[in-house]
Amino acid sequence: KFRGGARSVRYSSDPEFNVRMRENNLGKIQIAKKALDLIQPHTAIFLDASTTNLALARILPDIHLNIITTGPSIALELCRLHNPVVTLCCGTINRKNLALSGQNTLEMLDKINIDTAFIGVSGCSVEAGFTCGTEGDMLVKNKMIRKARTSVAMCGKEKLSCLMPYTFAHLEDLDYLVTDGPLPESFIEAAEAAGVKIL
Repeated sequence: KFRGGARSVRYSSDPEFNVRMRENNLGKIQIAKKALDLIQPHTAIFLDASTTNLALARILPDIHLNIITTGPSIALELCRLHNPVVTLCCGTINRKNLALSGQNTLEMLDKINIDTAFIGVSGCSVEAGFTCGTEGDMLVKNKMIRKARTSVAMCGKEKLSCLMPYTFAHLEDLDYLVTDGPLPESFIEAAEAAGVKIL
């Protein structure tokens, strides 16, 4: 609303994959390095198709893991390693963000047990929670957060100024928030109240 009337809310959409690959690369590397501390050998991890998770895949050591991903680019990056078992989910590929989703993806994920899920974030706020740009991504992210023993949001500090159409989680749904810089005090307080550890 504004004084004297109202205007429609326009949600920004996720930029295309090649655009996101050029955004905040230093921040993504910082987040990826912190996230490494949450990965233990001989566990099963999920990496969604975010470019932050691609940064994590690029620095992942060659250890024994089961890695499940909805990102074809992440699966290809992991082919450089010899020890992890890499599973690329089936599904319909979104040409814009290079993520797999759809009913086949969800049915496959139903049969997979995950120790730690690393979930990329397109936008977030205390009120709206963690948001993304498509319904397909929202369903995948939400399912993995509910299934995983430990849920980790990979969230650059600039995402706090973005709002996307689909909420896939709220602070109380997560165990960790990995970020690349100082967050607003109000957000930190809300995270602490929800029991979320910030790295």
